Amino acid sequence: MMRQSAPRRMRCDTSNDLGVSPKRRTTLFLTAKGYRTLGKRWKSPIGRIDLVVKRGQLVVSIEITAQDQETTAEAILPHQQRRIIAAPKAWLAAHPEHARYDMRIGAVPVAPRRMPQPVLSAVKADI
Repeated sequence: MMRQSAPRRMRCDTSNDLGVSPKRRTTLFLTAKGYRTLGKRWKSPIGRIDLVVKRGQLVVSIEITAQDQETTAEAILPHQQRRIIAAPKAWLAAHPEHARYDMRIGAVPVAPRRMPQPVLSAVKADI
């Protein structure tokens, strides 16, 4: 008699798996804090933005990172900072109706089983 093997598990792309859940949790968290989502996973030739939110006169471009809160500043490397600064400028050019608002660049580190901890001025830039 042939022995049946257990069903094979599909391999997961860990980076993608880590990226989807933190983005969803961050969106829900910021919505609960009164932010309205203007864009998700926005891409341009210059760069991409994970999330764009607005509350009052403030628009925030957010980079979501799946890691511990203590390592957020170190996790954003110089080449990533250039992209993180360039992408909101491109987003504003594509959405001129938001040009009159204050724009910030934020980062949200999301660690497993923890609430997102937004840093709404994580990268200093003139936009």
